Amino acid sequence: MTPSTTVHSPLRLYGRSGELAILETLLGRLRAGDGGALVLTSPPGLGRTALLRQAAAHYLGRHGGPVLYAAAAPTEQRLPYSGLHALLCSAPGPLPVTPDTILGSGITPGGLLGLLRGLGAEQPLLVCVDDAHAWDPDSRAALGFAARRLGAGSRVAVVIGAADETAFAGLPALRLGPLDDDAATALLDRLTDGTADVDPVVRSELLHEAAGNPRLLAGLVGRLTPGQLAGRTALPYPLPGAEGVLDAHAEHLDGLPPDTRALLLLAAAAEEHEPDGAGADAALLLRAGARAGLATVHLDRVLFAPAGTAGALQRAGSRVHFSHPLLRRAVLHRAPPGRRRAVHELLAGLLTGPGSAPLPALVQLACAAPGPDAALAGQLEAAATAPRPHGERSAALARAAALSTDEELRAARFAAAAEQARLAGDTGRARAMLARVGPHLAGGAAAYVRGMLALRDGPATDAREALLTAAELLAPTDPRRTLDALFGAAEAAWDMGDAIAYLDAMNRVPVTAADRSMAQYRAGMCAVLAGHPDRGHALLRCCLDSADRAEDADELLRAGASALVLGEVDAACRAGARALAVVRTRGPEALLPHALEQLAYAELRSGQHARARAHALEGLHAARRTGQQNSATHLHSVLALAASVEGPAEACAAHADAALAGAGPHGLAQAAMLATWAVARADLAAGRPGEAAARLGPLVRPGPGTGHFATRMLAVPCYIEAMVLSGRADDRAGELAVAVEEFALWTARTTDPQVPAQLARCRALLAPPGKAAARYEEALAHHDRAGGDFERARTQLLHGQLLRRLRRTREARGPLRDALVAFERCSARVWAERAGGELRAAGEAVDVPDQSGPGPLAGLTPQQQRIARCVAEGATNREVAVRLSVSPRTVDHHLRNVFAALGVRSRTELARLLDR
Repeated sequence: MTPSTTVHSPLRLYGRSGELAILETLLGRLRAGDGGALVLTSPPGLGRTALLRQAAAHYLGRHGGPVLYAAAAPTEQRLPYSGLHALLCSAPGPLPVTPDTILGSGITPGGLLGLLRGLGAEQPLLVCVDDAHAWDPDSRAALGFAARRLGAGSRVAVVIGAADETAFAGLPALRLGPLDDDAATALLDRLTDGTADVDPVVRSELLHEAAGNPRLLAGLVGRLTPGQLAGRTALPYPLPGAEGVLDAHAEHLDGLPPDTRALLLLAAAAEEHEPDGAGADAALLLRAGARAGLATVHLDRVLFAPAGTAGALQRAGSRVHFSHPLLRRAVLHRAPPGRRRAVHELLAGLLTGPGSAPLPALVQLACAAPGPDAALAGQLEAAATAPRPHGERSAALARAAALSTDEELRAARFAAAAEQARLAGDTGRARAMLARVGPHLAGGAAAYVRGMLALRDGPATDAREALLTAAELLAPTDPRRTLDALFGAAEAAWDMGDAIAYLDAMNRVPVTAADRSMAQYRAGMCAVLAGHPDRGHALLRCCLDSADRAEDADELLRAGASALVLGEVDAACRAGARALAVVRTRGPEALLPHALEQLAYAELRSGQHARARAHALEGLHAARRTGQQNSATHLHSVLALAASVEGPAEACAAHADAALAGAGPHGLAQAAMLATWAVARADLAAGRPGEAAARLGPLVRPGPGTGHFATRMLAVPCYIEAMVLSGRADDRAGELAVAVEEFALWTARTTDPQVPAQLARCRALLAPPGKAAARYEEALAHHDRAGGDFERARTQLLHGQLLRRLRRTREARGPLRDALVAFERCSARVWAERAGGELRAAGEAVDVPDQSGPGPLAGLTPQQQRIARCVAEGATNREVAVRLSVSPRTVDHHLRNVFAALGVRSRTELARLLDR
């Protein structure tokens, strides 16, 4: 048998490298003379056919091997052996038995196995069958029998594509999943010829609607005009192009009994008024089925036994779900329009009654509407209000827009639907609704939603400009949203680290704002940034005091921000906790990541690192769930700061890298600064003051390109410590003095209880040895009043290091011991290890768990272990001496003993030994 030439090489596949590697392994075994089988399963549109063609083309083109390839013809499903007939007809040469003979008299499973083995004996054979679930039962059974017996030495490999593996149980199966975001984006670029003219909102909507289904994505793109792709023309609602995939999903339901198909249509229609993913109410389905004349016994059997619907429906408590979202859409798509409208009208009648909310019934009536209906659209819009959830309001407003004939009204309703979707935390749907608003009809409402979306998931500069534009457009008609837009623009400027832009946005807020607390907040923040801290602090304190009676989440968040500016970190924690409780209880979901972020940051400032980490992790999950990348970036920076205290260092580095990766493209200066500060503090904990100083210098020095205007002072104590411990204080004495004086001025303006202690510690670090002790005592006195283990322990550690460096080792043990206990109490593991090392060096035995395990250093003294690790990291003797507060000669002496004890002859060998 000669190789076939009928299989053509497909286009490039995206996101299937893992699947292609598995197929290549199977083909590699086939070339070596072994056989095997693999079943590729997936819902329609995910690329089964493309993978089969790729495997066949690869084997044929690269190795010249023979290939049998067939795709099922559903119309022949009732014709016995029609599937095997089509497969054998693809053979390029004569066969021992003709395909027509098999079609006429059939073939036993054993006969098919012998036939395939005989063909493989001539040359290793690849058999590919697509859509095998649609073959006739006799062909399916024979193929499954043969495939299970094609193992080592058979020289035949079978690759089967099917909707599921039910008919081929016992064979290795690989289920295809949707494309990931990167692969789907790459495919979209290819489908649009890589043009940069695709509007970002349209791009987002296409990717969201396709949900990783490549065939669906291609269908959607193929039905849009260049103007629609570029965002110059509003997208149609709903998007066309899904018909092929929906038909493929519906095909395997066509053989179900009529009553079962009727119940599937009821279930699909009953989800229309529910939030996405909520499923249908089983009780409503039972009532609707009975009203439609379906037997109760049949309803119970189908709803309570998934096998009754061929797996299409799944029961979860009181809810009924389709096994795949596209399957529900396929059922509605397949139903005749008249029948579909009748089902929606039936459900609307059941949902109408005394005590019933009007919105669900109105949505069902909207689904039944044969065309535009201005009156029904108005009813939907009127009903889409509180207390209905934001997601339901968004769906209702979208229906109202679809029923509207007036273009401006249609655009306004789509913009309102986008706003409700944003508040529900569904940024994908929000962008989808915006894509239906024509550019010439965008108005202030659409600009506002775009700006708020960019504030949480886009460049901060874009968010600021969009929100300022929205404020101008909304000012004549919507004062409340105008205020929200201006405060959003100010927040974007704050994230950017642009104080002038922040003042510009805040100064546009009308001074006659009805909300007294809001007016005090605006005036107070403007006064502080304009250089009038006393007046600003008085106003912010009024804002904070008024929050005692507040029940609005935004007002409580402003109170928390006021407290942070004032330095009243405990009050910031209380306000943040109350704001979080309000958001959890009343929503909106979109505000949850921001509320958690602000509370976690306040807890960091107050020294509650474990609580901050817990809230920040919850916030990170919420940010990812709601598509708020900027919030995730800020939360990563908070988590990096928490890890710089608690460890491990790898967690700090990972969170800082994630924060910096997000901060750069979106211009989030505050997140970038906090992440850099976190890494520098971790460097200090690990005994790398030189690296810490290099990171912090650009953040705390005055002038352009420095750290964030509101937070750079927080990093000054770490910078002073890093410069002193790295031995560079004398060279930069003038610069450090200026930094300390600026920090002193800030200390006088803040009520943060830790700051006076940090100022005294900075002065102690820079003081001559004879005067430093008094400064440390002053700092500890401040710590006594402020509380907080971590900052007090840092002061005690530095004090003990100074005493040990002055060879007052007996006196050093007290503060070092206190530092060790305090670090252990607040779970600052790396800092505790550093304090323990200092205490051992002062001559006191310390049992600090060694997180690195016994390893090759187990036989060394604690001081030798510390020196060995520093040298293995690449530090010079002088750098090690600075880290450990010893002389370079002492380091040299210990290092020689380390080399002798470990049997190594160089620093390189030592590093290799510790890397094992």
